[in-house]
Amino acid sequence: MSEIIQFRCPDGSTAPGYLATPAAGDDAPNVVVLQEWWGLNSQIKGVADRLAEQGYRALVPDLYRGSVTQSPDEANHLMTGLDWPGATRQDVRGAAQHLKPNGRKTAVLGFCMGGALTVIAGVEVSELDAAVCFYGIPPAEAADPREIRVPFQGHFANQDDWCTPAAVDALEAQMKAAGIHHELFRYDAAHAFFNEDAAVYDAAAARQAWERSLVFLRAHL
Repeated sequence: MSEIIQFRCPDGSTAPGYLATPAAGDDAPNVVVLQEWWGLNSQIKGVADRLAEQGYRALVPDLYRGSVTQSPDEANHLMTGLDWPGATRQDVRGAAQHLKPNGRKTAVLGFCMGGALTVIAGVEVSELDAAVCFYGIPPAEAADPREIRVPFQGHFANQDDWCTPAAVDALEAQMKAAGIHHELFRYDAAHAFFNEDAAVYDAAAARQAWERSLVFLRAHL
């Protein structure tokens, strides 16, 4: 079952989100899913639905409050205008708090912009138990990866001019130096290779990354 809900944020405000619930109902491990820069579109809802099919309660907070686009220019405008600290401390944490009362563990899983927010959440959101990041690295001033609190899995593309291989190497070096439980995978693909609606979609890489993500979630939730 899936539905649009309103959940409460730590500051007392409410935020919309897409909640996908497995057949087993509310007594299931939880995943907060974080959107790419396009908004809460059908593709990211589909990721939540796939997680529900695997037995997880998945909640996608609507970080843009209803704005969805297919234009890269507009997507960049929306992402640039996003309050990233606020989105992490209110929307992401609020989504985790909404899921957590069932007593089950909670992970965050994000893509692109949502992947960068996943790193920040791994540092700042104490309600989380694991983090899965797809091709997203936040600015250095947003979060120190050496302070990630939870087991971390990352999926990155070798043909990526945003999360470049050099940036991924630096991220890995930081986490190794800090002794963070992590695993990073690199794919001979382009940025956004997991998005089946993107021209750069790579079915083989996406399938392998999904399978690895499920193994990781089963191990830590």
